[in-house]
Amino acid sequence: MGHAKAFKSGREFAAWLGLVPKQTGTGGKVQLLGISRRGDTYVRTLLIHGARSVLFHAKHAGTWAEQMQKRRPANVVTVALANKMARTIWAVLAHDRPYKQDHVSTRPT
Repeated sequence: MGHAKAFKSGREFAAWLGLVPKQTGTGGKVQLLGISRRGDTYVRTLLIHGARSVLFHAKHAGTWAEQMQKRRPANVVTVALANKMARTIWAVLAHDRPYKQDHVSTRPT
């Protein structure tokens, strides 16, 4: 990863890892495809395996994950959780703060 400040946002970091959907489209209509599979294969694989482990072995994976599991296929939820974990990793490193599970982000206006 290098320096977290090299990325403008968590989404940019997740895109670098290949965890965001590939976008294509014309005429203002965007179609989201599967994950792009670009970037660091090893780190992406570790994040996806970690997310899969959380979903299958945790007693409470979180309200967000449980709601997603009701309406999406298992692999989609796994990659979405890996994406969320990557964004969290970026935020912790970029803002140089310890991880707090109940942290609420505040954006300056």
